[in-house]
Order: sequence, then structure tokens, then C-alpha cells
Amino acid sequence: MPISRAGEWLLHSGIQEPSGGVARYFRADLGRNLPVSTEITGYTVSAYVYLHSVTGEPVYLERALSTARFLTRTAWNPRWAALPFELDPPDRTYFFDCGVVVRGLLAAWRATGDSECLSTAAAIGWAMASDFRAAGTIHPILRLPSKEAVAHDSRRWSRSDGCYQLKSAMAWWDLAEATGDETFREPYEQTLERALSTARTFLPGPAEGDRTMDRLHPFLYFLEGLLPMAGEPCCAAALAEGILRAACYLKDLAPEFVRSDVYAQLLRIRLYADWAGAARLDREAAALEASSLIQFETPGGGFYFGRQCGAMLPHVNPVSAVFALQALELWRQASSAGGAGGAPLHRHLLI
Repeated sequence: MPISRAGEWLLHSGIQEPSGGVARYFRADLGRNLPVSTEITGYTVSAYVYLHSVTGEPVYLERALSTARFLTRTAWNPRWAALPFELDPPDRTYFFDCGVVVRGLLAAWRATGDSECLSTAAAIGWAMASDFRAAGTIHPILRLPSKEAVAHDSRRWSRSDGCYQLKSAMAWWDLAEATGDETFREPYEQTLERALSTARTFLPGPAEGDRTMDRLHPFLYFLEGLLPMAGEPCCAAALAEGILRAACYLKDLAPEFVRSDVYAQLLRIRLYADWAGAARLDREAAALEASSLIQFETPGGGFYFGRQCGAMLPHVNPVSAVFALQALELWRQASSAGGAGGAPLHRHLLI
């Protein structure tokens, strides 16, 4: 069962360092991890909470809390009021990473009631709102400790303001629900308005081929970020249209280069959009995406990042693994139920 194997891989493969931080990915060809990433650690907290919700195994909740402690006590810098991208050196902070960490900490708080997770999540949320926003844009990267914006680069999606940032902006919506502070909703709503107006030009991007496949990954982040407002007609329409666009690009590009996380994200958003009533599930397409995704699983339970010209790339990526384990489990549940189900698909559980 992929979810069990992937859970064991997270727990025992060594991708998580003794400090509690999680490496960006494992280089299978070199036999070593890359440095710890706060973003990847945030995703892993969410993954452990999700694994506990599915399996009931206490070890996952224990690990979720210990991983969250790395974020609250080691990664978060209260003196700077900043969350560094990496800790060696802690010279930059990314808007997107901050949102991922907030959502991971909130997942741990919902599962355990731990107040440290909630208070740190709120502090990061305020830093996101005060430091990254400027004159109708969101700076993707700031230098630390000055918090001076790094120049945007339109050729690289992660260094530009774009619709993909809506996924991290969900952290503000979730903080409003968690804290009762409605002022957190305004920056999400502003980001949503901008994202809806710019999403149509995000694909294929400034270049074709591999670059477009790489942009499918953040475009699917945009679709995920629509979920809090999926009941609104404009967001439902964007979800339905976006799923079709992403599926067309994926089909055309996959023979040359394809990312496993794109398969996983597309499968997940199909299920969530169906659950939300925004787009009816195409079961044939979902089944094909699930069967394609499982091909990326490693013997140890991780997932390769991608495949190029028929050969697997040597990166075993924690994000690929946690997206895949959730997508395949949700698909298994949906297939067993004969539909997309309901309770298992609550957006708070989206990794």
C-alpha cells in the first residue's frame, strides 16, 4: 500500500535529519541529502498529520509535533520576525515557504491543540502580511536580516510574483479561522483577486518544453489556493478550466519530461474540485493519472522527482512523496466509495 510505504520512508529513510529538519531531496546517484529546507519541513509536518488521520498510528502524530518543534524553536527567528529559507546561511526568506510552514503548524495545532504551534503560525502570518506585500504585488524573496526585496525574475516562476502564491496565501485564510482574527482574510482576498486576473497568462510561460512542465507545478498550486472560495462561481469556473488546461499540457509534455508531483497535484485537485462541487470528476483521467503516478515509487517507498526521455531522474523528493501518498490514498478512498467521498477530502488536510 503506497501510503504505508511512503510513511515508512519519511520516518526511516534519513531524509529527516536528527534536528527534526527535512532535506530538500535525496540524491540517489550520490547517496546524500541536500540541506534542510524549512519549506520541506513544513510540508512534512502536514504529511505526518495526514498519515495519522488515515492510519491512526501514534508515531505519526508524535513525529508531527517533534518536526513542528524544529520550526517553532530552531527555524523561526523571533528577533528578526522571519523564517529563513535555509539555516546555513539564514540569508533569505521566501513568501511561499512561509505559507507552507504556517499551514503545517496549523495542521499540528488542530491535531494536538499545541498552543506553541498556533502562536508561531500567527507570528509568521503577520510577518508575511507586513514584510512581503508592496503596491499591488507580493515579493517572492526577501534578504535577511534587512528584509530588502530581491529583484523579481520573470524567467523563473519562484522568483516572480504570480498566481501560484495563492497556495501560501491560504495560510491567512486558515489563520483567520484558527485565531478568530478576521483581519487575516483581507490579504488572502487581495491575493485571490490578483491571482484570478493573472492566471491565464501563467502557462505556458516564457519558454516551452521542460520549462512549461516546471510551471505546471506552481499552476496547480494556484488551483489548490482557490479551495477556500471554491463555492464562488468565479473560483469554481477557474478550477474547472484550470484542471482541463493542466491536463492538456501534461498529456502533451509527458513523453519528453514529466514531474511526479504534477501527476499527484492534478489527481488531488480533481478530487477536491469534485468534492467542492466545482468540477465533476473525470474518473477515466483520474485513473490514468493514478497509474502513471505509482510508476515513480522507489523500492523504499519514496518517489522520484521526474522522468526525462524515459529515464528516472536521480532525485528522491520529499514533496513528491507526500503529494503522491495523499493523492493515491484519496484516489483509493474515492474508488472504494464510488465517488470523491466527503469527509476525507476536507481542504485543511490538503498537504
